[in-house]
Amino acid sequence: MLRRLRWPLKLLLLLLIGSMLSVWSWGRFATRAQGEPSSALFAQADATALDRLLAGPLLARPGDSGAALVTDNLQAFALRAITAREAGRSLDAMYYIWRGDLTGNLLKYELLAAAERGVRVRLLIDDMNGPARDPLLLAMDTHPLFEVRLFNPTRNRATAWRRALEKVMRFVGFNRRMHNKAWIADNRLALVGGRNIGDEYFDAAPNMNFHDADLLLAGPAVEQASAVFDRFWNSAEVIPLRALRSRPAEPEKLPQWRAQLYADARASSWVQALGDPRVLADRLRQEMRMHWTPSLRVLSDPPEKAAPLASRRERADWLLYDLMQLLFSAHERSWLMSPYFVPGDPGVLLLTGQAARGVDVKVITNSLAATDVPVVHAGYQHQRAPLLSRGVRLYELKPSAANINREILGSSGASLHTKAFVIDGRRGFVGSFNFDPRSAQLNTEMGVLFDHAPLAAELEAMFVRASEPDKSWQLSLDDTGALRWHEAGQTHGSEPQTPRWLRVLVHLLGWLPIESQL
Repeated sequence: MLRRLRWPLKLLLLLLIGSMLSVWSWGRFATRAQGEPSSALFAQADATALDRLLAGPLLARPGDSGAALVTDNLQAFALRAITAREAGRSLDAMYYIWRGDLTGNLLKYELLAAAERGVRVRLLIDDMNGPARDPLLLAMDTHPLFEVRLFNPTRNRATAWRRALEKVMRFVGFNRRMHNKAWIADNRLALVGGRNIGDEYFDAAPNMNFHDADLLLAGPAVEQASAVFDRFWNSAEVIPLRALRSRPAEPEKLPQWRAQLYADARASSWVQALGDPRVLADRLRQEMRMHWTPSLRVLSDPPEKAAPLASRRERADWLLYDLMQLLFSAHERSWLMSPYFVPGDPGVLLLTGQAARGVDVKVITNSLAATDVPVVHAGYQHQRAPLLSRGVRLYELKPSAANINREILGSSGASLHTKAFVIDGRRGFVGSFNFDPRSAQLNTEMGVLFDHAPLAAELEAMFVRASEPDKSWQLSLDDTGALRWHEAGQTHGSEPQTPRWLRVLVHLLGWLPIESQL
């Protein structure tokens, strides 16, 4: 039978068989390689510095959770490092990306230093960017109190081509990633939001930095974040790093690497931002100006959303449905901030339907000049005219940080990375969820839902600042239906601050049938 098939069909059949075998082989390996289950360590009355720091506020507000909006990138780095230094019991961190750059390595060493003084450290990273090849992680994973696990990893680690081949063979499953971001110290304080770990998230990258947002959490919301972490840590989609090593670990080099890192970084703003170690607790207390409310909920997609078999992907508890309920509740204002905004026909229908009912619908996303993923802009570009023609207000962030408060954008060229919704000046969301098909259907996402007017007011103020003419272009349609970009005293007839070749490329990409992957 194979002889009668044309060679393209033969190749397709071989790829299909190879893919099925790869998925089957991976499933058998993952079952054998599963790590020992573990769970968050219970908070205690006054066993650690963070226990004592939170004792008074939690006693004064039983049942309430605290939340502080963190938009300054340097503060976001400092809060992670400070809580790591103050932790006395446990540190749990889960991230989509963890770079091996200045700030990424500084935070790795803060985690290692905590393990060396007796703190249990669990680090969970998505494997899209191949963290198992990082010699620092391999070495740190040998510490008895430090364990690294990877979400949906490739089994082949030895060479790049073998890893790439496995990605192709397992595309349906490997294309589903863990996009969650959480940092949890002593099960007392947590940072949940949109930031990954790397220089561009903490104003340390030389060319491009992200505007992003986290919520610093205390109280029952932290326990909810820990429950999310535990569910992922113990899931079938997560494999211990030690089961995937393709090279020997070198723990003996850790002291040398640490000394070199701090020698290089000692004069940097990111080390200086930590200040005097003797006053870290006071510094943390000063920065914890929190809103307290019983309405905070930390929610996440289940890890099974990334399962290769559709039969394991139960949609009922996906984050998407909680967010749709939030958006459908709008009566007056529905403001969305999403760096990768690809609403598709359902999203366009939802937002324009709100506008038709008199709801003030406002969307802030990246301009083509600011985005770090132009192919996503290709999926968004054709949906601007339908949105604008039916009353939705669109703003696209400029790439330049000139004359922009560092609280809004980074200190050099900048790109939006914040994912946040504010509804009716009261309800809202901050997290990792982009308004696009990938967040809705492919990746696991995480974030914080709330119903609290003062916290919503802080988010709305951030929206207002980001949409000002010196920070964003406001879009409109002229009498002929053509797009226009407006700033103070000037109107543009094409994507501002972009070369013609990029505009042509993105226009061509927009015709490809790839929207479901964006």
